[in-house]
Amino acid sequence: MTDFLRGELVRLTAENPEIMAGNFSRWNQDTEWARLLDSDPARLLSAKKYKEWLDKELEKSHPDEILWAIHKLDDDSIVGFIGLFATYKQHGDTLVAIAIGERENWSRGYGTDAMRVMLRYAFTELNLRRAGLIVFGYNPRAIRSYEKAGFTLEGKVRGALLRDGERWDYLYMGVLREEWLAKGVLID
Repeated sequence: MTDFLRGELVRLTAENPEIMAGNFSRWNQDTEWARLLDSDPARLLSAKKYKEWLDKELEKSHPDEILWAIHKLDDDSIVGFIGLFATYKQHGDTLVAIAIGERENWSRGYGTDAMRVMLRYAFTELNLRRAGLIVFGYNPRAIRSYEKAGFTLEGKVRGALLRDGERWDYLYMGVLREEWLAKGVLID
């Protein structure tokens, strides 16, 4: 049996909140990163503030919510995070969130690989039926990555987000376990 939290380029790990807080604070200095991640206005927060936020989130989080660090296999550096949120086991459904930190790690396949690993975990370990996510219409790089991992567009909320004087759609994407399996994804 292989390490099911390992992909071709990355591995997923639980991480110390202090380490993740430092990474979040560093990544958030790039306001484009913040705007790709969240619909809220970009805010520059210190590592201390992120640590306080993470501690509160981890304390109140449901046991089925997961936040993992994404490590590159070649040098073990942390390049981002991925998580499952709003997991409804009774319905077999979850929401996925992911972000890759520094720009030099964007468009290198780390996010797609991490998403594939997370889907393998969601569908084979948690026995979920569907994974969904929300992406902003102005993020075509992420949309392509999600499509490579098996997600399809399920719907949108038109003009829901205002950025730089322009209206953008919230796009809802999802993948069903049977679709994921049909793509011939290796389970072991």
